[in-house]
Amino acid sequence: RAGFVASDCWFISVLFTADIISTVEFNYTGDLLATGDKGGRVVIFQREQETKSRPLSRGEYNVYSTFQSHEPEFDYLKSLEIEEKINKIRWLPQQNAAHFLLSTNDKTIKLWKISERDKRAEGYNLKDEDGRLREPCRVTELRVPTLKPMDLMVEASPRRTFANAHTYHINSISVNSDYATYLSADDLRINLWHLEVTNRSFNIVDIKPANMEELTEVITAAEFHPHHCNVFVYSSSKGTIRLCDMRSSALCDQHSKFFEEPEDPSSRSFFSEIISSISDVKFSHNGRYMMTRDYLSVKVWDLNMENRPVETYQVHEYLRSKLCSLYENDCIFDKFECCWNGSDSTIMTGSYNNFFRTFERSTQRDTTLEASRESSKPRAILKPRKVCTSGKRKKDEITVDSLDFNKKILHTAWHPAENIIAVAATNNLYLFQEKVN
Repeated sequence: RAGFVASDCWFISVLFTADIISTVEFNYTGDLLATGDKGGRVVIFQREQETKSRPLSRGEYNVYSTFQSHEPEFDYLKSLEIEEKINKIRWLPQQNAAHFLLSTNDKTIKLWKISERDKRAEGYNLKDEDGRLREPCRVTELRVPTLKPMDLMVEASPRRTFANAHTYHINSISVNSDYATYLSADDLRINLWHLEVTNRSFNIVDIKPANMEELTEVITAAEFHPHHCNVFVYSSSKGTIRLCDMRSSALCDQHSKFFEEPEDPSSRSFFSEIISSISDVKFSHNGRYMMTRDYLSVKVWDLNMENRPVETYQVHEYLRSKLCSLYENDCIFDKFECCWNGSDSTIMTGSYNNFFRTFERSTQRDTTLEASRESSKPRAILKPRKVCTSGKRKKDEITVDSLDFNKKILHTAWHPAENIIAVAATNNLYLFQEKVN
């Protein structure tokens, strides 16, 4: 098996706090890659097509479009500032020449249309070429407007705005397999939207208790099944996952399946509940499995087995002895995401010190790689990294005490068909592709 190499367009460096990347998402074909940041901007990268003059250019991603998706707002009723930070981006399958994507901050979801324009109309009757209206007395002949070539221009235009449906912060959006509806989830509720209707949504999950003092858990992530439009799952801060079927009732307060791994009483500690909180849940492409990420591990569940996961991968078990200091610096509340490769054979998730982990499911082989400007020269093969947990440190290893917890890989994405991965390291985006011998 060959390792990953850095692409020519191997990182995009930005400088300000507002430019910290908050989400990464490939579209359904993998030809476009979208990132959202804390400043409310969406940057779309397009994959270069291979040509006769540049036979090796395919695989490089260059900036295709940049636009401001969300602006900071202020809720005067609650005296609450609403950040412009993009929490999630989800693409819709391409139906025509244009592309569509959903982006959301804490409160408002927007549907954007990204289209190309390489021709402009000339020869209007009632206005000059600069757009100014002509005086009627100057119109002496009837002209037929013609289309003339122009430099390619990519336009991002807002098509719909879905607002005023969430009291709490939106943490997830997921497009349904019917491609007509999608869900949005916050801490206590999940809403179902139709893409054509902006002023109405249906509440399909509500876990808010009558007395908020009785609140014991919150919703952390939610996703639709990739093939069955009536099935979705949501995870909780207690480390549980509920699978719901919308055919059973309009309000899915009663789950169809409940996934939970019993806790070993001997290993219980003050931090057990915090580190068991699930930060991400993803269905496999074939719909048979789902993957969850908690603070220390990634688990793969078979949808037909609720009592325990079929696979468990330790991401950074060596941090278990550091939980006290991680609690003091708030790192223990970091929300790491996870993703499948296109064939569901390998999974990927992030860690600290700009490390990210890949796990091959058939061989149980795991690899630790680093996304950094120093170690990721273009076209260079990434060297696996190792963390020394005890004993004498070897030359290429790094000790647990030397890890930089300010450098963290929270957001990753895998190309739907090829071994190309996108890794967001704070305010840098790294693109790696697998080198084939």
